[in-house]
Amino acid sequence: MATPAAGSPPNPQLLDELCAFFRLLSEPARLQLLCQLKHGGAMDVASLIEATGFSQSHISRQLGQLQQAGLVSCERDGVRLIYAVADPLVDELCNLVQGLLRQRLEQQLRELQAV
Repeated sequence: MATPAAGSPPNPQLLDELCAFFRLLSEPARLQLLCQLKHGGAMDVASLIEATGFSQSHISRQLGQLQQAGLVSCERDGVRLIYAVADPLVDELCNLVQGLLRQRLEQQLRELQAV
């Protein structure tokens, strides 16, 4: 798939891909799993159950979608499957969004203090 030149709008196919990617990240459970793996390092499903409180089937389903998107990798360690963040994009996106939210909240605070 060709990407549009900088500054030009994305074509319909790319827009569909972007929508699918952001839908993937819009599920709170998937975001929580990504954050857990980002901060806790590689983990197996049992550790993710303990850390998140999600059921095994829910975690497996969400990890499968994240793995299919290339955001999470999986390696077998005996009978356990170990999951890890596979793409540094996850960290960059989290930092970008957290920075944006922080700026908005700081601006709101300044506005409230000025009243």
